[in-house]
Amino acid sequence: MRFHRLAWIVGTALVAVTTTAYARPDTRRMTCEETQRLIQSHRSAVLTTGRNTYDRYVRQFGNDCDWPDVPVADTVPTRDGQCRVYWCREPVFDLPN
Repeated sequence: MRFHRLAWIVGTALVAVTTTAYARPDTRRMTCEETQRLIQSHRSAVLTTGRNTYDRYVRQFGNDCDWPDVPVADTVPTRDGQCRVYWCREPVFDLPN
C-alpha cells in the first residue's frame, strides 16, 4: 500500500513539473502592456496566440533574431484587443522593375 501511495505522489509530481515546464504564456489572457513587457524583459518569448498557434516574439530593437532575419511588426490577440509585437522574419526588399 505504501509503495502505491509513493508511486502516485512521484507520478503526480512529474506530471506537474512537465506541465509547468511546457506551459507558454497565452496572449489572449494578458493585456497588451503585459505582453509587451514580458517580451521586453526576456528579450524574446514564445507565446501562445490561439488554440493551436504560437510563435517566438522579440524586442523591436536588439540582436534577438538570427541573421539574416530582422524584427517585423505583427499583431497578436490580447485581452484588450490587438497588440503590436515583433517577430523574426527574412527581410523583403522591393526591387525596381
